[in-house]
Amino acid sequence: MRPPVVSNPLARYLLRRLGVSALLIVGVTLVTFVLTNLVPGDPVAANLGQRAAENPATVAAYRAHYGLDRPLPVQYATYLGNLVRGDLGESQQTHRPVLTDLQSAVPATLEIAIGAIVLSVLIGVGFGVIAAVRRGQLTDSALRVVSLVGISVPTFWLALVAFYVFSFQLDLAPGSGRLAPATTAPPHVTGLYTLDALLAGEWETFGDALAHLTLPTLVLTLYTVGLLTRFTRSAVLEVLEQDYVRSARAKGLPGRTVLFRYVLRAAMVPILTVVGLAFGALLSGTVLVEEIFAWPGLGSYAYQAASHLDLPAVMGVGLFVGIIYLVINLVVDLLYGVIDPRVRIS
Repeated sequence: MRPPVVSNPLARYLLRRLGVSALLIVGVTLVTFVLTNLVPGDPVAANLGQRAAENPATVAAYRAHYGLDRPLPVQYATYLGNLVRGDLGESQQTHRPVLTDLQSAVPATLEIAIGAIVLSVLIGVGFGVIAAVRRGQLTDSALRVVSLVGISVPTFWLALVAFYVFSFQLDLAPGSGRLAPATTAPPHVTGLYTLDALLAGEWETFGDALAHLTLPTLVLTLYTVGLLTRFTRSAVLEVLEQDYVRSARAKGLPGRTVLFRYVLRAAMVPILTVVGLAFGALLSGTVLVEEIFAWPGLGSYAYQAASHLDLPAVMGVGLFVGIIYLVINLVVDLLYGVIDPRVRIS
C-alpha cells in the first residue's frame, strides 16, 4: 500500500520543515563537536588543575568516566544515541546533568531577553515609523542619531557604564544577580522570577526581581532599538513609495488609515525577520552583559563551559541555540502568511 499523502499544504510544509530541522540539528551537533575537539588544550587540566593532570591514575579515571578515552567517532555516536533518549550528558564542570544546568540557566536568560525584545519592538518600530513619516525633518535626524549611537556603542562598555553610574554612584539599581542575598527565590514554576513571584503572590519578591532585571534589560534594549529603528525606517520608506500607497492617498483616505492598514502591514514582513533574528541573538549573545551583572544565565554558563573545555556543556548550549533559531525561523515564516496575504504556502 502507498503511504497516505498529506493533502493540507500547511501540514506538508510543517512536515518538510521538521525533517529539515532534524537534519540541521544533527549538523549543529557535528560542527560543535568537531570545533570543540579542535581547540588546543586538555579538558583534564582545565577542570582538575595541573597537579591532578600529572597523576596518570587520575587522568585515566577522569577520561574513562566521561568517555574521553574512546575514539572521537565513537564519542560522537554515543552522544547522538544518548541525545535520542533526551540525555545531554554530564557537565565536567558542575558534575550535574547538562539538561539540569540548562533548565536553570535558560529561564534567567529568557527573562532579560523577553523584556529586551518587547521593549525594543515597541520603541524601535515606533521610532522607525516616526522617522520615516517625518523624513528629512529634525525628528528624523534626531532619531537616526539615537539609532546610530545604539548600534555603535559596544554592549559590554554600556553595561559597565550603566553598572558604575546607576548601581555604584547613584545607587538607583541593584548591583548584580537576580535577587538580593536576603530574598528567597519564589516557588519554581517557569524559572522566571518575576512571573513566578506574581503567580505565588509574593509582591516583595516580584519588586526585587524586577529591580534586578531593569538595568541589564535596558542595556540590551538600547542596541536592539537602534537596529530596529534603522531597519523599520528603511522598510517603511520603501513601502511609502509604492503606487498603491499613492493611490490610497489620492482617494482621500486619512493618513492614519493609510499608514496602519497599508504601509505597516506591508513593511512588517521584513521587520518581522529582523525581530526574529534579534531575539535569537539576545538569547545566544548575552555573555558579556551577564558576566558584568553576575546574571546566572545561558551566556555565563556557555562562557564557563568553553573556558573549561566542558564538551557536554558546550554541546548542550550549541544544541539549544540551534533549536532556538530553527523555531524562531519557523514561527516567522508562518507569520508571513498571516501578515501579508501575498505570502501563502502553496
